[in-house]
Amino acid sequence: MIKFTKMHGLGNDYVYMDAIHQNIEKESSLAQFVSNRNFGIGSDGLILICKSEIADFKMRMFNADGSEAEMCGNGIRCVGKFVYDKGLTDKTEVTIETLAGVKVLQLNVVEEGKVKTVRVDMGEPILTAKEIPVISEEEPVKNLKLKAKDKEFTFTCVSMGNPHAITFVENTKEFEVETYGKILEVDKAFPNKTNVEFIQVVDKNHIKMRVWERGAGETLACGTGACASVVACSLNDLTENKVEVELLGGTLEIEWNKEDNHVYMTGPAVTVFEGELIDMPKE
Repeated sequence: MIKFTKMHGLGNDYVYMDAIHQNIEKESSLAQFVSNRNFGIGSDGLILICKSEIADFKMRMFNADGSEAEMCGNGIRCVGKFVYDKGLTDKTEVTIETLAGVKVLQLNVVEEGKVKTVRVDMGEPILTAKEIPVISEEEPVKNLKLKAKDKEFTFTCVSMGNPHAITFVENTKEFEVETYGKILEVDKAFPNKTNVEFIQVVDKNHIKMRVWERGAGETLACGTGACASVVACSLNDLTENKVEVELLGGTLEIEWNKEDNHVYMTGPAVTVFEGELIDMPKE
């Protein structure tokens, strides 16, 4: 049996497992199994909390299709809540190793000693085409034109440790995210595929966002996507550097601090339920 915790950040839900005190194997198959909303637990993926040689903890994140991703902004906030609430640390500033580097978390501990919100230093945005990666001669990439079905899109591309392609639409509520997102995710311009953000600018300090996540489809929220989108908005002079990002699952506060060039994300982390996994994937 494997103990697990179901958590979410703005509805972006993952199954979390302590891989320090439990032996977790066949991670890719396990991620597909637990993510299934009909036959498994139901989630956007699996996140493992592991030992780290360079930080307080290490986070490994797997999408619902079993692919391992570099980073998840909503997921890492829940990792901070997980390690504090479960007594794995008593620090309110923790470092988490990810495939996108080490991230620093500030934990907001409220009533009954539980973490409610987390502020994450997401590091510097990556704007170099080769490092994002995206096939383009332009840097920063602000005018990448791609076609999907009957529409042509103009993208600004940013990496927050994982690739994002941001485009601007008039109305996110009415936009057909699945129709176009699944095509654009695998466009040949993106060597490692990409996350696709559709942004409606409300005003200089407020945007609406819907996201098609690489390997998961449309989700209720994406933390790295929110960060990348604010960077893209700023690069295109559409917003200020501190922006309220309204997602389907709730709101994040994102700030691109020009003094240190780091992006900071603040948002909630919620525990839904805990349990034990008895049946295991067959492979």
